[in-house]
Amino acid sequence: MPELPEVETTRRGVAPHVVGARIRDTRVREYRMRQPIRADLSTVLQGQRLIDLRRRAKYLLFGFERGTLIVHLGMSGSLRVLPPDTAPMAHDHVDLVFDSGVCLRLRDPRRFGLMLWTTADPALHPLLVKLGPEPWDDAFSADYLAALAHRRSGAVKNFLMDGHVVVGVGNIYASESLHRAQIHPTRPARRVSQARYASLVSAVREVLESAIGFGGTTLRDFTRDDGKPGYFRNELRVYDRGGEICLQCGKAAIRQKVIGQRMSYFCPQCQR
Repeated sequence: MPELPEVETTRRGVAPHVVGARIRDTRVREYRMRQPIRADLSTVLQGQRLIDLRRRAKYLLFGFERGTLIVHLGMSGSLRVLPPDTAPMAHDHVDLVFDSGVCLRLRDPRRFGLMLWTTADPALHPLLVKLGPEPWDDAFSADYLAALAHRRSGAVKNFLMDGHVVVGVGNIYASESLHRAQIHPTRPARRVSQARYASLVSAVREVLESAIGFGGTTLRDFTRDDGKPGYFRNELRVYDRGGEICLQCGKAAIRQKVIGQRMSYFCPQCQR
């Protein structure tokens, strides 16, 4: 599933081609997504200029003159910048054709993605309004995490992956961040000290920034706007490395364990 680094990579790749341009045509070949695409989307978008392209958590917010198109890539979706006359392939569901001479194409084999139109403040949309802070917000701090974790008896990894706590820390990046912060993923959230939460905040930011720099992590479905894979997979220290020697301590073998129905990876020597 595309996570924050993959979505941010897509945003940065797409924005220069479409921001400031106007919609010339909208072609919807499949309306049946996780929530149906509105039948009159082509009419709604026609002639509108794209003012900006932002990201909130794993949602892309296309800010047009008269509203916002909220896009989520689901589990296998991608956005590609193509010439308008490029023939669609299977699972190419929506084309946004701009007067700048490019087509922004949504491909989603599993159709778990979203493309929703709103004329209200997108921050107040039901899908976004209860989300936690972005990892780079000042609100995401050791004090904040320690206060929220005070009554949390569950594993710190599940706590970190809770989108109401902080957005964008998916399974891969939670495992990597906890390893860098030397925190065992099964440790109860309330038993992590404020000092160690400070280390975790720094680790989360470091991991996500690095992942964005490498264009995201391709394990199966994700590709960037140009169709190329993300290369952060080559930088992973624990994720998907079960049985291999830890790159940090050089002694213990990486272990794997299901935590909260997700496979987790950790070093029993480095992480306590």
